[in-house]
Amino acid sequence: MSGYPQIRPRRLRVNPAVRRMVAENRLHAAELVLPAFVKEGLDEPRPISTMPGVYQHSRESLRKAAAEAAGLGLGGIMLFGIPLHKDAAGSGATDPEGILNQAVQDVRQEVGDELVVMADLCLDEFTDHGHCGVLTPEGAVDNDATLQRYADMGVALAEAGVHTVGPSGMMDGQVAAVRAALDGRGFQDVSILAYGAKYASAFYGPFREAVDSSLKGDRRTYQQDPANGAEGLREMELDIAEGADLVMVKPAMSYLDVIARAADRFGIPIAAYQISGEYAMIEAAAANGWIDREQAIHESLLSIRRAGASVILTYYATEVAAALRS
Repeated sequence: MSGYPQIRPRRLRVNPAVRRMVAENRLHAAELVLPAFVKEGLDEPRPISTMPGVYQHSRESLRKAAAEAAGLGLGGIMLFGIPLHKDAAGSGATDPEGILNQAVQDVRQEVGDELVVMADLCLDEFTDHGHCGVLTPEGAVDNDATLQRYADMGVALAEAGVHTVGPSGMMDGQVAAVRAALDGRGFQDVSILAYGAKYASAFYGPFREAVDSSLKGDRRTYQQDPANGAEGLREMELDIAEGADLVMVKPAMSYLDVIARAADRFGIPIAAYQISGEYAMIEAAAANGWIDREQAIHESLLSIRRAGASVILTYYATEVAAALRS
């Protein structure tokens, strides 16, 4: 600009080395968590059609995926179990021989403490109606009855060896119930990653295939309204008061403002989940040649990091971690 020769912001963009040196945010493998699905009865991984490159794992292939994640220096792995049989109470969630509890044991045996072993603490994969809790005779989700199931599930996962449980059902009081149950059974060191702001999003679609969901209807009576941001902050504040060690915003893409506000407001780690629909959109657009796949992946994750998330759950975790090493 004429008259102001000293003002040249572009000097800090002139080549890759300069841009790398002054970058305000970077991705690190240790901040990434790999969500992984394990299905009872599988002998080999089964592709998920709506999420190219993602699989329902067998127990053996899950072990290999966990070992790879640990070798790449990922922060953690979040496990989702898919049982062969479901019932109204989601009894498979608390069965020591259930697929999720077995998967936790398998992964801990494989990686020990080299990787934070997390497990989704919710009933939706285990119930024949597909809701995140037990139902009243009228068909509504019974909040307080569900809390007892969550407490029992938290203890079952802790007994299996989990490092971190992720209560994701959005029941009022869920963190307090799980924390009390864990502490009461001597599992004070098991941490809680609370899905503090989980929105009723259209972008969960591919996940329903991934977990063989039985859901009819929707979850809008307990997941949050996408119109509301302050409500998400109130939910996270309650979770922190109840004993959450980390809180999560889900999805990430459409809720970067909520992530940023939470990071500014709370003094604990903020996690964000780049969900199935976000992954599927990138993959579909890239497959059609509409976007550069690798650049889109990196930019999408960097935007979540820039918003303030210090932990990112993403199906790209191992791919990105490998790329960061090269």
